Amino acid sequence: MKNIIIASTSTLHGGDYLEYLLPELSKHFQDCKTILFIPYARPSGISHDEYTAKAVAAFSKININVKGIHEFQNPISAIENAEGIFTGGGSTFVLVNELYKNNIMTVLSQAVKKGTPYLGTSAGSVICGLSMQNTNDMPIVYPPSFQTTGLIPFNINAHYLDPDLQSKHMGETRETRIKEFHAYNSIPVLGLREGSWLDVKGSKIILKGNLKGILFRQNQASEEIESQSDISDIK
Repeated sequence: MKNIIIASTSTLHGGDYLEYLLPELSKHFQDCKTILFIPYARPSGISHDEYTAKAVAAFSKININVKGIHEFQNPISAIENAEGIFTGGGSTFVLVNELYKNNIMTVLSQAVKKGTPYLGTSAGSVICGLSMQNTNDMPIVYPPSFQTTGLIPFNINAHYLDPDLQSKHMGETRETRIKEFHAYNSIPVLGLREGSWLDVKGSKIILKGNLKGILFRQNQASEEIESQSDISDIK
């Protein structure tokens, strides 16, 4: 049975890395002594070792060990034998490119579908959808495919920002970009605001956190989703 936390962000304003999620993660990974960290997204271009050290520090607060996937000679067996898996945020393009480069996109999907507890934040959450096409990132590398793990039957827009009617910024809003996506694609897109996450248990998907989600469908008005809502029927 799938056991997944799909979080918009790793860090809330003024908080430490993963701090706001630690009570949830303590339960989520309760049967894990060690989890496998996938640091491929490399936020701000930091090294795999630097990124893994952040995860180590955070999970030490709930007495869980962390090892980076780059520390293993065989990333496929590392995923297949992992007690739990965490994929951090950063560049979704870099993350997806590395998952394909190491031949583990499908392996990761299969492991999580079989029940390995999984945490994704930001880019690590985007890859839970059907494709990475609703990421906010610049295409700094060229992955062989936009297709991702398909752990949930829709796409994620992490760090969703509502239009600021007082702003003088003339660039496109997230809503505008998602509408552009839906001019060519029919996949539903869920905007996750900061501090929100999805709790996936088997086929059941519940929106958690203090804020509403926002659902976009092709040729339909957007829909606000209340926290604690069951959104398992989105497809």
